Amino acid sequence: MKTIKYKFLSPAKVLCVITMSVLTIGCTEDFLDKQPLDQISDATFWKTENDAMLALTGCYNIGAYWAGQDFFNGISLLWLDLAAGDGSEKEFYPDHMTDGTLNSSYWVTAAYWSNTYGKISKCNNFLDHIDAVPMDEVKKAMMKAEIRTLRAYCYFNLALYFGNVPLSTHLLTVEEANNIPQTSRADVWAFAEQELAASYPDLPSTRPSNEDGRITAGASLAFLGRVQMAEQKWHDAALTYKQIIDSQVYIIDQAGFAQLFWQTGESSKEVIFSTQYQPDVYAQVLPQYLYPETYGGWHQFSPYNELVQSYECTDGKTIELSPLYNSSTPYDNRDPRLDYTIMISDRTQFKGVTYVSRPDSSSPDRISRYSWSGYCINKLMDPTFDGNLMNYGGNFPVVRYPEVLLGYLESKLEAGEGITQSLLDETVNLIRNRPTVNMPDVTTTDPNAVREILRRERKVELAFEGIHYYDILRWGTAGQELNRQFTGMKLTNTPESYSDYPVDSNGFYIYQRRNFIVGVNELWPIPQTELNINKNLVQNPGY
Repeated sequence: MKTIKYKFLSPAKVLCVITMSVLTIGCTEDFLDKQPLDQISDATFWKTENDAMLALTGCYNIGAYWAGQDFFNGISLLWLDLAAGDGSEKEFYPDHMTDGTLNSSYWVTAAYWSNTYGKISKCNNFLDHIDAVPMDEVKKAMMKAEIRTLRAYCYFNLALYFGNVPLSTHLLTVEEANNIPQTSRADVWAFAEQELAASYPDLPSTRPSNEDGRITAGASLAFLGRVQMAEQKWHDAALTYKQIIDSQVYIIDQAGFAQLFWQTGESSKEVIFSTQYQPDVYAQVLPQYLYPETYGGWHQFSPYNELVQSYECTDGKTIELSPLYNSSTPYDNRDPRLDYTIMISDRTQFKGVTYVSRPDSSSPDRISRYSWSGYCINKLMDPTFDGNLMNYGGNFPVVRYPEVLLGYLESKLEAGEGITQSLLDETVNLIRNRPTVNMPDVTTTDPNAVREILRRERKVELAFEGIHYYDILRWGTAGQELNRQFTGMKLTNTPESYSDYPVDSNGFYIYQRRNFIVGVNELWPIPQTELNINKNLVQNPGY
């Protein structure tokens, strides 16, 4: 268990800086207006290294407990994967981002916008003032690199999801914020790439335990790799990921896959960057959302059967090709990561209790009781935790080493470089060979086959970690993935005579349909509240 949030500050200081961060943001209707000068005096604050450290922590702060949507918060990242077709949410909030109903007044996408610009404003305020602080210049350069990395990653995501967005590198006055124009997505990404490339050399490759949660060179490079892959700069992305690999800082953890997402595994060398939490001081409430009602949770999330079907059989073949797949017992002989990731009725046990969702059962999680798929998320369910589900201190991984290895393989593939068995063994097979997974090696070097395999590998390895939405947008497959009928758990082996619930020809519950609008929903709408204030903003097509 951690002793402090972002371990480089005491709880008292963290609470102080959270207060400062709120004051710094200010209170206006305009999400882009973060002018702090009428709220706190910068002239009296930026005097010591301790002040700089307080402000640094404020930039990392994303808010605890019921904090809203951004690109660092665990629930927010999980929502992105649900929106990308990995499952549904009890109130359909992420579902509405991609089901064809999205509009400019939708609070969820507006929250990603406002909270991300709030973090950018803190970063801009820090960078506007840090040079005036008398302190060691090497340490100052490192701090600046951390904040430039956070800001660059924020801008990258804003442009990924919203397209053309306002870009400012300094704190804005009210008038400036209300009139700032948009910068093209390409230019925003170019800015993010330049910032990350300039920042990582000033960052340490590792940090002592009392600095857990702070950006390292590996984290900055991992974000740079994401940007370059989105830009389809394959050769550059391959070089970026190779730097992380060659640093030999990170590993594929041999201790186990499931434990990576528990408190006991949060210090694993597989985790490159994670959002930090601490009980009682800076906790998260994800377990309350995550746990099925059987275990005291809200059963807020329901994975789709289409994700379940993506997991290969233990012979390394898909369910369509493997002789090991039996449609009557569809969960047997499958990639072990399926059971680590998805709770399956009458199969999954958690703390000695079997999860049951059959409609003919008396379980509080039976699908007849609510709009559930019958599946629940098992990944992130921490059996070592016995506390209040709304006071959990486990970290949430934002970047893990498998993403780097798969990104490196994909970049080499798309750059047109030859795929060799050695390359496969150093990347995708390293992931598949961890003892608790032990899936067969990938041996084909055919580019088209490797592309299909690595895309599937990213989907199942990184499920519910906030990566899949990014992937299907840059792959151009969002329309294909999201304009379809989704199914749930297996209900019958005799679908031709079963009439209790709608099922498909294989006996899977016909659950939900998404009607993603191709050519429109690839971008989120600019929030209407922003358009009302700033007449220089232009709405995305179709909204």
